[in-house]
Amino acid sequence: MSRNEQETQGVTLLGNQKVQYPSDYNPDILESFVNKHQDNDYFVKFNCPEFTSLCPITGQPDFATIYISYIPDVRMVESKSLKLYLFSFRNHGDFHEDCVNIIMKDLIKLMDPKYIEVWGKFTPRGGISIDPYCNYGRPGTKWEKMAFDRLTNHDMYPEKVDNR
Repeated sequence: MSRNEQETQGVTLLGNQKVQYPSDYNPDILESFVNKHQDNDYFVKFNCPEFTSLCPITGQPDFATIYISYIPDVRMVESKSLKLYLFSFRNHGDFHEDCVNIIMKDLIKLMDPKYIEVWGKFTPRGGISIDPYCNYGRPGTKWEKMAFDRLTNHDMYPEKVDNR
């Protein structure tokens, strides 16, 4: 089943060989397309092992793997725009917790998903690693309860971390 022009309206970065990489945080680069399987509930997961941002105090780089999982409704994020968006944090100074919450809120604004979670697994600096997790379930739906349940049971059995 191919996509029609209306379903992909607004997708301009995919296939574009002359894309400019943003030099600072830019949520406007995010693009979305129509979910053709709105009758199914399913997870979409992105693993972004090369995320970089800057410490807002020292200016030193922070490195992380960012995990984004969501259950789409009508719109889905286009992956190349997501890659460029995440790259836009490269020169952006914010704490780890701020970065994952900003990412989640920008994706909620873009897609209005049923459910979304963002988890940052940052490499240690100064002898400590920080792994912030945030999530959202659409208010007034079963997804709101799922968000609460996943948050309160999050990381009860941490998986093996092999990126640091």
